[in-house]
Amino acid sequence: MAPIDDVLFPYVFSKISGNEIKFGATVVIKDEQTDEKSTYQIVGEYESDIENNKLSVNSPLARGLINKSISDVVEINSPKGQKSYTIKSVKYV
Repeated sequence: MAPIDDVLFPYVFSKISGNEIKFGATVVIKDEQTDEKSTYQIVGEYESDIENNKLSVNSPLARGLINKSISDVVEINSPKGQKSYTIKSVKYV
């Protein structure tokens, strides 16, 4: 029987990729009202730091982005009101 490290090693370092937004994605979105672009990484609740563009997976914006893809338009209801964003890019670093 192989040691556990030999079995798990290929999976520990595998990269997530694709155009669909999941936990860990870095996303560029464009505000439909202002045309302003913003970049966020979707992270865990305790890692979130909006000043460094780290968005909690539990935030209204992140919840609206999860499972969406490039060019999708998302409508987000937040404490500041409803906003529309277009997803411009998705990457995993």
